[in-house]
Amino acid sequence: MAQAKINAKMNDKGKFTRTMSMADRSGRLLENLDQIEMRVEAFREEATAMEQERESLIEMIQSIQNSQEMRNICDGEREELSLTASRLMGRALTVHVSVDTIRSGQQEEALKKAIAMIDEIAGKLLEDMEASRRRLQALHAACVTDAPPVPVDQKFQTVVISCALEDQKKIKRRLETLIRNVDNAEKTIKVMDNQTVDHSSLANGK
Repeated sequence: MAQAKINAKMNDKGKFTRTMSMADRSGRLLENLDQIEMRVEAFREEATAMEQERESLIEMIQSIQNSQEMRNICDGEREELSLTASRLMGRALTVHVSVDTIRSGQQEEALKKAIAMIDEIAGKLLEDMEASRRRLQALHAACVTDAPPVPVDQKFQTVVISCALEDQKKIKRRLETLIRNVDNAEKTIKVMDNQTVDHSSLANGK
C-alpha cells in the first residue's frame, strides 16, 4: 500500500494535528472498493457453482428414477427407493439459488433467440429422437472452442456469440443435459426392445 501523505496543521489550541489529503482518502476508498469487488466476484462464482450443483443433483435423481435398474428390482424395493428419491428431490427443490446476469438489449434478444431454438428441438424429441439428438449436437458444437466431430449450426453459433458470457455457459450446460437425457432414453428404449424380443422368442419356443 502506498504510504499516505500526512499534512500537519495547528489547531486552535496551538497543537499540531495530522490530516490526510483528499487524494489519499480517495486512494484508500478505491483500494477498499477493489477488495470488495474481488469478494463480490468470488461470491458470484460460488453462487453459480451452487446453482450448477443443484441442477446436477436434480438430474442425478431423475436419472435414477427413470433408470432401467429401477425397473429390474422387486416392487417392494422399487417403492422404497422411489420414496427416497422423491424425498431427496423435494429437499433439493427447496433450495433456490439464482445469479442474475446483467445484459445489454442485444444480449437479451440473443438469449431469447437461443432459448427459442433449443426449445423448438426439445419439443420434438418424442417425434424423432435420433434427428433431435443430431440437431442438439450441432447446437452444442457451436458452443465449444475445440473442433467438434459433428457439424456446427452456424446460425446458432452467431446467436450464441451475441449472448453474455454467463449465458453462453448456461446454454452449453443445458444442451449437454438434453443430450445426456436423450442418450439415456435411447438406452432404456433399446433395453426394453431387447426384453420384448426375448419374451416373444420364449413365447414362440425359440
